[in-house]
Amino acid sequence: MGNTETYLPTIIGISGKQYAGKDALADYLIQHLPGFQKIPLAGAIKQAYAQQHGLTLAEIEADKAIYRPGLIALGDWGRQQDPDYWIKQVLAIPGPKVISDVRLKREYELLRTSSAYLIRLEAHRSVRAQRGNIVSETDATECDLDDVTDWDYTLTNNGTLDVFLKEAQNIVGILRSLG
Repeated sequence: MGNTETYLPTIIGISGKQYAGKDALADYLIQHLPGFQKIPLAGAIKQAYAQQHGLTLAEIEADKAIYRPGLIALGDWGRQQDPDYWIKQVLAIPGPKVISDVRLKREYELLRTSSAYLIRLEAHRSVRAQRGNIVSETDATECDLDDVTDWDYTLTNNGTLDVFLKEAQNIVGILRSLG
């Protein structure tokens, strides 16, 4: 991987509700932590869904709200085969990683036992609704982690981009101090 710095942990998990800023934080982290790659759990689900429905990943991304119920159903199917079906696929990918969509307690627990650094993003529903169309918010994939309190870092993202970026910079500093 070239000029990769060594970080502890090598797995970072990000959780939060729809439009809380999970992808924005993951993108910031991979830009500022050399060698890390963004690997969302949903990526494996989206790829399988696209193949089943003759879609491209770009089409799914362009209309996430339309496809979200089907993606949730496919995710549930995989977890019926093995509760850790999707997370195991991601953890098997070599190298340091940022998992940008930790949604379920089993995923959280598996990452916790894998010594991951776990981040929770919080944002008021009204703020999230301004950012995008909120759907299926009562599904377990949206609320299963609401009562978890032992995150390594909790970031409240109700403010400006500048405030968000300062918090993200703080997280990078903490992660570097662990290495």
